[in-house]
Amino acid sequence: MKKLIRLATILTLLFTTGISVAETFVFTAIPDEDESRLQQRFNKVADYLAGELGVEVQYVPVKSYAAAITAFRNNQVQLAWFGGLSGVQARRLVPGSSALAQGYEDQFFKTYFIAHHSTGLQKSDHLTDALKGKTFTFGSKGSTSGRLMPEFYLREAFQAAPEDIFARVGFSGDHSRTIAQVQSGAYQVGAVNYTVWENELTAGNIDLNKIQVIWETPTYPDYQWTIRGDADSHFGTGFTDKVRQALLNMKDQELLASFPRQSFVPASNDDYAPIEATAKAIGLID
Repeated sequence: MKKLIRLATILTLLFTTGISVAETFVFTAIPDEDESRLQQRFNKVADYLAGELGVEVQYVPVKSYAAAITAFRNNQVQLAWFGGLSGVQARRLVPGSSALAQGYEDQFFKTYFIAHHSTGLQKSDHLTDALKGKTFTFGSKGSTSGRLMPEFYLREAFQAAPEDIFARVGFSGDHSRTIAQVQSGAYQVGAVNYTVWENELTAGNIDLNKIQVIWETPTYPDYQWTIRGDADSHFGTGFTDKVRQALLNMKDQELLASFPRQSFVPASNDDYAPIEATAKAIGLID
C-alpha cells in the first residue's frame, strides 16, 4: 500500500510539473578542440548538471559546427556550448531559444594570428602588407574566433576577400589543428582562438622556435550556453532558470579550467548582436 501511495504521489508530481520520466536532457558542444579532450570535459559537465538539475543528463559529441546546429534545430539536443556565430545561427532556427551564460572571458574574447618562423613575420599592433601572398588557414568555417572575426578584420584592413589577400586559404576544422598546421609549415599563417593557444602553450604543445603570435584582434563576445525555447515544456516550468543557475554556480576549478574559464556569467541574446551584424556584413548569414 505504501508503495502504491508513493507511486501515486510521483505520478501526480510528474503530471503537475510536466516532467517526463523517460526524457533525458541532452547537450552538445562545438568541436573546437581534440575530440578526446572534449569527451572528457563534457562528460564531467554532464555529471555536474545531473546532480544540480535532478534529471538524467547526457553529452553527445558532434563532428562539426554545422552538426551541432543541426542537432539543436532537430531537438536531438536541448542545450549547447556554442561559439558566438554558431549560437546566433542556432537561435535563429529555433524561436524562443536563449543564451544563458558565457564564460567571464567570453565578454572580451579575441583571436590570435599566428605565423611560422620561416615567414619572418614579427608581432605588430596592426595587420601589415607583409601578410599578402602567404598561405593562410582559418579554423572551422562556422567558427567565430577561427573564421568570422579574423575574416572581418582582414577585409577591413585590406578591403579584399581572404582569397585575394593570400596565395592559398584553408580551413583546418578546429583550433588545435590550426596550430599544428602552422607549426609544421603546412600553412604559413593562421587564425586561432586565444584560449586554445594559451592552453596548448601551457601543455607544452607549442614550439615557440617555430611559431609565434603576430597580431591579436580587438575583443568581441564569443562562446555561450544556449538552450532551446521549449525546454520548460519538456522538463517542467522553471527548468530553463534552473539550468542557467546551475551553469552560473559551476565553481569546480577542474571543470572551469578545462574550458578554460574562470567562471560563467549571465548572457543574453542581445549580447551577440555584434556577431550577427558582422556575419551579415560579410555574407555568412542573410
